[in-house]
Amino acid sequence: MELFTATTDAVGGSAGLSALVALIPLLTFFAMLLGAKARAHTSALAALAAALLVAWLGFGMPLDLALISGTQGAAFGVFPIVWIIVMALWFYELTVRSGRFEDLRRTFDRIGGGDLRIQAILIAFCFGGLLEALAGFGAPVAITATMIMALGVKPLRAAVTVLLANTAPVAFGALAIPITTAGTLTGEDPAHIGAIVGHQAPFVAVLVPFILLWILDGVRGLRDAWLAALVIGVSFALAQWWSATHFSYELTDIVACLVSLGVAVLLLKVWRPRGARQFKERLGIREAPAAEALPAVRVWMALVPYLVVVGVFAVGKLWTLGVDVPKALEATDVKIPWPVISERIVTADGTPISGATFTFGWLSSPGTMLLIAGLIVAVVYTLFSEGGRYRLGMGTALAQIWVCAHRMRWAALTIVAVLALAYVMNFSGQTVSVGFYLASLGGAFAFLSPLLGWLGTAVTGSDTSANALFSNLQHTAATNAGIDPNLLLAANTSGGVVGKMISPQSLAIAATAVRMEGKESEIFKRVLPWSFALLLIICVLVFLQSTVLAWMIP
Repeated sequence: MELFTATTDAVGGSAGLSALVALIPLLTFFAMLLGAKARAHTSALAALAAALLVAWLGFGMPLDLALISGTQGAAFGVFPIVWIIVMALWFYELTVRSGRFEDLRRTFDRIGGGDLRIQAILIAFCFGGLLEALAGFGAPVAITATMIMALGVKPLRAAVTVLLANTAPVAFGALAIPITTAGTLTGEDPAHIGAIVGHQAPFVAVLVPFILLWILDGVRGLRDAWLAALVIGVSFALAQWWSATHFSYELTDIVACLVSLGVAVLLLKVWRPRGARQFKERLGIREAPAAEALPAVRVWMALVPYLVVVGVFAVGKLWTLGVDVPKALEATDVKIPWPVISERIVTADGTPISGATFTFGWLSSPGTMLLIAGLIVAVVYTLFSEGGRYRLGMGTALAQIWVCAHRMRWAALTIVAVLALAYVMNFSGQTVSVGFYLASLGGAFAFLSPLLGWLGTAVTGSDTSANALFSNLQHTAATNAGIDPNLLLAANTSGGVVGKMISPQSLAIAATAVRMEGKESEIFKRVLPWSFALLLIICVLVFLQSTVLAWMIP
């Protein structure tokens, strides 16, 4: 039985050459997507083929192991990723099919003072951040993109908006699982890592609402609604800093999103942005005659789906009174050692690698929680139909699951191929070789350390996965360079935040949500400059925190 151990200098005994060769699959993907203008799933399959060849011919991985590594990634792409996204789209469709979405739109119109720009920020940034805090894994992008497009925002603009908005909460997403992962793998205190992230991520959070205004309405949007962007961004950033530093790093995004939403509502009671009507005209939305105020019961029924989803996730992720629900759900997970690779891919000391176990969280998955929430909503909408006006029906509700699954079939293929690509690159040593070479640059690595998190998240679509890939490497590099290891672990997390928007997985989710399948390259071109710009800010900030701003590290 032939064993395989990944090395960082597999190509010609050179770490630099190995890192260069390891970039071939990623360059293939982006060359196909941007240069050849191929569809995302075609680009992903081409990149996967390149990764298999590089693993086999460049890094010496037996071809059968490379292929089987890809199957584990593909399985992870199907479950939980595709499962979560299908359920997120289905959950949204329930509000549309029930006829309640128009009431929801009018409710957000009331909260946003009638300004679609403010409504879009509240949905994408505040509400989307709350979903990221509880679920993550693409659900916030899928849900908020459809909501914003339904307001009248054009598909491309809606996709770019939600991808940018999804940056600020990612570091603390899914109850800060990326930070917990970094601490667990390195033996460092995750609360301390989270506190340092709380001194980095807020700098991005302050900027994001302004960027969203620019995307939605250019200079006019900034001129008309800058105060709302400032209040929302600053309140989010301060709450993020406070919770991560003084309260609970796991609950940071929940606190920040609720605070920013509450502060925005208070602001809009005493101030209104200019140009709301003109913006609607530029979007081609005709100003409707003043509608009568919605009865309170219709407002609550329109909000029911999102109150239910927050409640279900709160119980599933947080409830520990009397019974530890998260622990009980996790106990139902099925751990499956992946065939062949769980025995034949080993570390340098001969120990089987830990990543070759597939976890089938059939009950603890955010997708299953969305299914439960959707079933509850379907029952409520079936029982309380107000004389049949809003009747949904369980049959209609369940039938939409297949409709949503069929609709995102090409996006699903993209996601499956990308996750297969990520696993081949990880298990063969391609990803780590890039990180190892960057870490060899010594003290200057403090500036480049966020780049690893950015790269890892761009490849895998997950800040958690990026931390799983590079946490130990960051820890070792920091120790050798005389830098606080917790700073670079935080930098890896913060860098990943701005890499998610260019992840093929995120692009596919956004494209599907706004019905732009096959046009992922258009979205990618719009978000890439913002990703680079925000990454540069984080790199500079981390470098300064490692030197002249060391006092900022808690």
